[in-house]
Amino acid sequence: TNWGYEITSDEFESWIQDETGDWISLDKPPMVVCHPSKKGPRSSLVGACRLFRQLEACHLVFRIDRETSGVVLIAKNRETASRLQRTVEKRNVHKEYIAILAGELSEKVTVEVPLGRDLESPIVAKQAGTADGKTALTVFEPRAAAGGLTLVRVGMTTGRQHQIRAHAEWMKHPVIGDKIYGVPPDLFLTFIEVGWTERHDALLAHRRQALHARRVTFDLPDGPLCL
Repeated sequence: TNWGYEITSDEFESWIQDETGDWISLDKPPMVVCHPSKKGPRSSLVGACRLFRQLEACHLVFRIDRETSGVVLIAKNRETASRLQRTVEKRNVHKEYIAILAGELSEKVTVEVPLGRDLESPIVAKQAGTADGKTALTVFEPRAAAGGLTLVRVGMTTGRQHQIRAHAEWMKHPVIGDKIYGVPPDLFLTFIEVGWTERHDALLAHRRQALHARRVTFDLPDGPLCL
């Protein structure tokens, strides 16, 4: 499960997509945590950035889950972080993901279901469609389907917690390898406690959720920033 994984300097450098004096864009591999943890700077992407760039502080502009791979943007100073985070809050950012879903989709599906805490789930982070939830819109566009699976391009302007995964479950095509959505709740709780088991092998077709953040575009006053 890579608990306690430590990032090396060479690994960090190999993940860099682009870098300026104000920000750094990385292609995060799966199983790497974004947020700082108590296990030291090399246990998270933000901690490694601060260590290897000798920064007093750095700031995640947005985050992706530990198991999700793809684009992550880290600001090197508070001013840049505030400017980019305001762009996110105003929804002037467009995110494109690639995912593998259970089942075969034949046409594009747009899901516009407000999301909020799933009060029926023992998993605190789990989201579900709720009448008083936050606005969320996700577009699933099939690119290839075979063998009971579909490769989809996923577009969204909102970035709610677990949005793609919750909406995929809502349309009954959960993301392959997801330990929270589309499976019994004890599957995730067991994974947290003891790691991967034979039951996970039996119920999951992939060891991590098959979700990749492919592209992020910020609409800024001085022109688009494409990552």
